[in-house]
Amino acid sequence: MTLLATAVAGMPLQLLAQSTNNAAPAKKSAAGSAAKKKEAHPIKGKLAAVDKTAKTIKVGQSTYQITPETKIKKAGKPATLEDGVVGELVTGHAKPAEDGKMVATSVYFGPKADQKGSENKKTQ
Repeated sequence: MTLLATAVAGMPLQLLAQSTNNAAPAKKSAAGSAAKKKEAHPIKGKLAAVDKTAKTIKVGQSTYQITPETKIKKAGKPATLEDGVVGELVTGHAKPAEDGKMVATSVYFGPKADQKGSENKKTQ
């Protein structure tokens, strides 16, 4: 009788422990998918590649889609994708598109015009 009472008393603890273990992996997968979600961010680095056919630029390991809405400038003046030179500094801003690709909203090839002017003032 004592053995039966002990088995019945320990049964709810085993069931509780089993249900807790199953819930933990589900939380991890939900957190993992949230971490993979792309967010808007600044672009800064050296231009690694320009694909005029696909209308993309690559900065570091990231590829950005260029659209007709993308504002492109070089030396403070309006520019085109063809004005990008591999190896030069690129800055800008990107946001995720509905298809999951990152779209560049603004791209600045080379140093900003203000930086060149301030460097000239320092040397004079």
